[in-house]
Amino acid sequence: MNIFTTTGTMNFMESLRQKYTNEKMVVMHSDEHSLLLHETAGPSVFQTPLRYEVIGSISNLEDKGFFAFNHISVTDEGSPIFEHLLRGRINSIKGAPGFIALRLLRPQTSNTYIVLTQWSEKRYFNFWKESSNYLHIIATHEKGIGLEKSPQMFSSAPYVKTYTTIEDEEE
Repeated sequence: MNIFTTTGTMNFMESLRQKYTNEKMVVMHSDEHSLLLHETAGPSVFQTPLRYEVIGSISNLEDKGFFAFNHISVTDEGSPIFEHLLRGRINSIKGAPGFIALRLLRPQTSNTYIVLTQWSEKRYFNFWKESSNYLHIIATHEKGIGLEKSPQMFSSAPYVKTYTTIEDEEE
């Protein structure tokens, strides 16, 4: 399975989604731009997408909700260890209040992995960020948990971008 993303104006992203009604696509919005996510086993319908392979998955992405894209840059040498650690830890998010879905995305054209989580509301993502479960899954790279023998695993500081499917919802 693959995920492709592209960004642009809200109207253009909506028109692309309407053009490909048989494809699984979600339009989401941030303060900066709109993003169209395309999940498929086939090729991208976008001209210049960001390309990711889904290497871990929980549940189905829904058309409505709050999305957090945790961007984690990993060195080539650190990728196998990073993938092994995250694959072993992602299931601990199941049952978190407001949790809908998760995708662990391996980049096809960069070194930045994405841990994509979907929530019913932003507040549930914020609750999860304060939990020990978050530390177990995401903050491993920030705290060095289990990585003391691999100091060169990460190539830059991680960051999070958030989106909602409701354009007038507060960020």
